[in-house]
Amino acid sequence: MQFQQLQYFVAVAETRHFTRAADLVHVAQPSLSQQIKALERELGADLFRRARGNITLTDAGEALLPLARRILADADTARHEVQEVAQLRSGRVRLGATPSLCTGLLPDVLRAFHDRYPGVRLLVEEGGSHDLVRGLARGALDLALVVLPLPTPSPALTTVELLREDLVVVSSPDAPRPGRGRRAVRIADLEGERLVMFRHGYDLRELTVTACRAEGFEPEFAVEGGEMDAVLGFVRAGIGTAVVPRMVAARSGHGLRVTPLARPGLHRTIALAHRSDVAPPRAARELQRMLLER
Repeated sequence: MQFQQLQYFVAVAETRHFTRAADLVHVAQPSLSQQIKALERELGADLFRRARGNITLTDAGEALLPLARRILADADTARHEVQEVAQLRSGRVRLGATPSLCTGLLPDVLRAFHDRYPGVRLLVEEGGSHDLVRGLARGALDLALVVLPLPTPSPALTTVELLREDLVVVSSPDAPRPGRGRRAVRIADLEGERLVMFRHGYDLRELTVTACRAEGFEPEFAVEGGEMDAVLGFVRAGIGTAVVPRMVAARSGHGLRVTPLARPGLHRTIALAHRSDVAPPRAARELQRMLLER
């Protein structure tokens, strides 16, 4: 049974005339008649009683007609739904990002994307780069914003560098200035400072701890284990200082003193990643373009 045969069958059933039905579906009348006969052979029953000037449905034809109409309607709905996705009027994007990027980089880009494509659902998953890479590998994410270098390099991923961001030191305005009041803080000045530290697996934690150890000291934690919002809240409360991305500090500056790191400072490289073996969906590719052009 072919989809086209059902179209011809419904046309004849509705017009009760083979020639008019052929005109309706834009096919030669002999071809339409041949396809109807082929459908009857496939089903093992006559669908029409044919008499000169009088075409009527058999019992088999009456039984098939509502089913054929439903199949054609479902096919039209499927075509419409696919076109909606293709033209970015619907669909979804599953985006992974580190919490600091959800706070700093993403709000403006996602707002612009949502304004342009309001029918596309945005599903955002926060996590460290290691977790996000695993999410990409198992097909749970379409795109992910990760920190380079990846904790476990994977040839199955394609990464495109997005930006290189400075890190800064944040502290409470009511607390003593870090680095003995210097305008720019050196990593070595963090020795003896009580740091508010992110949880294990957080890219910023690894970066900060590694930098301190490279200067020959083990950082001292006032509190540890938080996500970005918690860390900033603890700093505002005067519990300690923290090293955070400049974009996050700029967006969350209320109640925070921001001090840059002296050269060479600390930086992190943000990249956009997706699986190499599977092309991202159309909506995800459009979000990727907007992120790269931001």
